[in-house]
Amino acid sequence: MKKCLIVYDSYHHGNTKKVAEAMAEVSGAELCTTEEVPGKNLNEYELIGLGSGIAYGKHYEKLTEAAKALNLNGKSVFVFSTSGSGNKNYNNKLMEQLKEAGANITGSFICKGYDTMILKLFGGISKGHPNEQELSAAKDFILKLVR
Repeated sequence: MKKCLIVYDSYHHGNTKKVAEAMAEVSGAELCTTEEVPGKNLNEYELIGLGSGIAYGKHYEKLTEAAKALNLNGKSVFVFSTSGSGNKNYNNKLMEQLKEAGANITGSFICKGYDTMILKLFGGISKGHPNEQELSAAKDFILKLVR
């Protein structure tokens, strides 16, 4: 299996952390928060994953700033996210940013995540997500990339 590093930012309800942990569980990937990534030697990894929750239609700023600071030129990179809606287009902006930096995009994974930013008075949306089916899909996704 390819040696993989998963960089993530997950602070609202821990949705993205659950997905990152599920991916690492089956792939042996090393997990790293956006705060920890400056000390990493990316040359040690064959595959790098970048993921966060979505706020206002885009990845959390900490993740996009971390991605800008990394030298991903020629690196195999995948993107993932969690959001209340699970909109399939939310990863596009970050993938474009990474392509412009010279990264080779190998995949994109999106699933719903419990969100109280929207409809907070009504208990939020997508309660119970990511669910077991979505976490299983995340595991299947990464296994295809690391093999």
